[in-house]
Amino acid sequence: MKVTWKQVATWRMQRQYVHPRTKRTASEIVGRLCGVQAQVWSAAELAVALRQTTPDTDAVDRDVADLTLMKTWAMRGTLHLLRPDDAGAFLSLMADAGSWLKPSWTKASGVSPKQVDELTEEVSGILDGGAELTRDELVTRLIADKRFKGMEERLRSGWGSVLKPLAWRGALCHGPNKGNKITFTSPAKKFGADWKGVPEPDDAAPVAIEAYLGAYGPATADTFDRWLTLNSTSKPKLRKWFAALEDRLTEVDVEGRKAFILTEHADALADAKPCKGVKLLGHFDQYILGPGTKDDALLDAKHRTAVSRAAGWISPIVVVDGRVEAVWEIDGKELVVTPFDGVALPEKDLQKEATHVGKANGISGLTVRVA
Repeated sequence: MKVTWKQVATWRMQRQYVHPRTKRTASEIVGRLCGVQAQVWSAAELAVALRQTTPDTDAVDRDVADLTLMKTWAMRGTLHLLRPDDAGAFLSLMADAGSWLKPSWTKASGVSPKQVDELTEEVSGILDGGAELTRDELVTRLIADKRFKGMEERLRSGWGSVLKPLAWRGALCHGPNKGNKITFTSPAKKFGADWKGVPEPDDAAPVAIEAYLGAYGPATADTFDRWLTLNSTSKPKLRKWFAALEDRLTEVDVEGRKAFILTEHADALADAKPCKGVKLLGHFDQYILGPGTKDDALLDAKHRTAVSRAAGWISPIVVVDGRVEAVWEIDGKELVVTPFDGVALPEKDLQKEATHVGKANGISGLTVRVA
C-alpha cells in the first residue's frame, strides 16, 4: 500500500482532532493522543483547548478533579496527563526499559538499583492508605529510615529523577497541589477501579503500540520507541512486540519509507485527501512530539532549532497543509508569527486561528503580526 506524506498528515490531523476539531472532553482527547505533556501545565491545557470546537479553558482542571485524568512521570521521563485506565501500559514499558539499572544512571543519581527497589517498596507502603504528601513530607518520612538518610538531597530535587522509576512501577503519581506544592499519592488508592495497575510488558506492549499507531501512524518500531523511551528499549524486544501484532498491522510505503498502520485504519488513510489550511498548536504539542521533531517530513531539518529549543523547550507551532512551517508567541494583544523561509501565510486564516488561540488563553481581541 502506497500513500503520500500529505495523506498521512491529513489522517493524523483527523485522528488527533487538529482538523476537524472536536466536542470531546479533555479525557477523551488525552486518551486519543496517548497523553499530553504536562511539565508546563499551560501546555496541557492548550493541547486540549485548541483541539476543541469551542475551547473549554477549565476542561483539564475539571477532569483532573473528577479523576478521569492523572498526572505522573511517563514517556521520556516527563510529566504527562494520562487516562488512569490507559496509563499502566505506557508506564510498564517505561519501567521495562530500566533506565535506573544502567551504571550511568547510578553514577548521575547516586542511587543503586537495589536502593530503587527499596524505595519503591517503602513509598508504596507509606502511600498505601491514600495519603497525599508533599515532597517534603514524603522525604521526611523516608529519611527516618537509615537506609534512605543519605539520599535526602537527591530525593528533594525538583526534577524528581530518583522518584521517576517509582512512578513507572506504579508506586506513586501526582496528587492535588497543597498551595503551590505538589503532592504524591498512590494511583491504586486515588483512582480505584479505573487504575488497572502496571501490567507485564508483553501484555502492555500491544496496548501501547496500537494506541500510538492510532494517533501517530504510520510509524516504525524505532519511532514508537523514540517517543516512548528515547530509544532505550532493546531492539530484539521491540521486534518481538511488533511481530506479535503482525496480523493487526499493515505495512505502508510513504514515499519510499516503510512504516506500519493499524489494518483497521488502512482504508481511511488510503482515502485521505490532502488538506489545505492553517492550524495553530501550542508549546509541547503532541502533533510534533508524537512523530518527533527529527521527522523531516513534518519539519524541515534546517528549522528544527526554531521548534526544539534550549533546555528541551518546544515552541508553539503553525501547521500549514500538515507541515510545521512557522512558530508563534503571544506578546500582549498580538500573536506574533515567525514563518520559515518566508513561507506565505494566508492572513485571513491566521486571524481566524488567532481568535481561537485567544479563546483558549482567555484573551479577547488578539491580532496577528507576522515577524
